Amino acid sequence: MLLKKHALTLVALSMFFLIGTMGYSAQKQKEDAGKGPVTVASKIDTEGALLGQMINHLLRAHGFTVVDKTEFGPTDVIRKAIINGEIDIYPEYTGNGGFFYDDTEPSIWKDAQKGYETVKRLDMEAHNIVWLQPASANNTWAIAIRNDLSQAEGIKTLEDFARYVNSGGDVKIAGSEEFVSRPDALPAFERAYGFKLSKNQMIILSGGNTAQTEKAAAEGIDGVNAAMAYGTDGALAALGLWVLEDTKGVQPVYQPAPIIRAELLEEYPEIEEILRPVFKSFDLVTLQSLNAKIAIEGRDAASVAEEYLESKGLL
Repeated sequence: MLLKKHALTLVALSMFFLIGTMGYSAQKQKEDAGKGPVTVASKIDTEGALLGQMINHLLRAHGFTVVDKTEFGPTDVIRKAIINGEIDIYPEYTGNGGFFYDDTEPSIWKDAQKGYETVKRLDMEAHNIVWLQPASANNTWAIAIRNDLSQAEGIKTLEDFARYVNSGGDVKIAGSEEFVSRPDALPAFERAYGFKLSKNQMIILSGGNTAQTEKAAAEGIDGVNAAMAYGTDGALAALGLWVLEDTKGVQPVYQPAPIIRAELLEEYPEIEEILRPVFKSFDLVTLQSLNAKIAIEGRDAASVAEEYLESKGLL
């Protein structure tokens, strides 16, 4: 009987040891397999690709498996993708909160802090999406014209531009479908400053890459002498373009920030701290210079992002 008890004890200990070993093995396999996968996307423009690659590099450096879907699509497409869970994280702009939630008070989006806090709250409530640390840079919509036109006609502001358009001046603008159709983009400028561009005065591009619109204006392609631009574009001065001053403050503040599905952030809360320092480092001048490396020097976004992160000691 005593021998039988010893045998049962040994069996129990063996089973306990086996279960413990299996648990450790499963945990070890999970650790060896890395974290993720995380699907990182961005919009189709220079800065979107740059910021998306920053996220890619940082997550990979911290052991995440990354699915790269940068330059995924325009705002409406990428927005649907994160809401539907097709992608996990991408860089968005605070001012787009006024577009996503068009029943809000417009003045909110012209205040950087109020805009960020509002879209952060609304996106969490409506879609379980979290807004992380924003940059201080303001990448707002703008209109840029050729320097020779600016100097010849004395056009420095959007008020000057409206006067020129309304007097029958020769204007053809290159912009994205989003820019010419969104109520808070070109139509907002037209309403505020009292001018209207016809379809014949527009070259409409499918993507939102200002490197293309600005190049068209700089080179006078198909008669283009004005372009959709962003506040952080690095190519403007080098291409001989003048950004028209928005004297009436029509545009919201567009600070870039990574947005992420809350479900994924709950699983990997460290992502917030991984991305925080790099987005805090993006002031206007920094983003302009980084964007110029891509738009002017012709470098790829991934290498520019990697070089910058290394210079900051983040890789």
